[in-house]
Amino acid sequence: MTGRIVAFDIGDKRVGVAVSDPFNMFALPAETYWRTKDADADAANLVRIAEEKGAGRIVCGLPLNFDGSESVQTEKTRRFAERLRQKTQIEIVFEDERFTTMEAERVLISGGVRRENRKRTIDSIAASYILEGYLNKINK
Repeated sequence: MTGRIVAFDIGDKRVGVAVSDPFNMFALPAETYWRTKDADADAANLVRIAEEKGAGRIVCGLPLNFDGSESVQTEKTRRFAERLRQKTQIEIVFEDERFTTMEAERVLISGGVRRENRKRTIDSIAASYILEGYLNKINK
């Protein structure tokens, strides 16, 4: 695999985007994509973002229940990832995203970020935790 790794924290309203450094060692929050009502357009826009960031692989956070079982949100994420696959040749993989949003929120709260300002960054920070978990796994 060549290129950076881009991670998506896929939600119903927003998608957090994170990107690795050129050596795929570190995860950096990048941006938050606000979804439209058109899932195909959203998938195309996210593929474009990944391509612009030089992605050689896309990691999609997989929302599992606390016990590791799958939920309705897990299925929604799998369906959306399939839309991404139809629009790109970039490899797409999943990474467990349990606790990433809670951890991102904890960091923002401890940093004194006001509630109304957290929405702008929480998803990209959660995506960076998803990517960090994935990078730790592949770099062992």
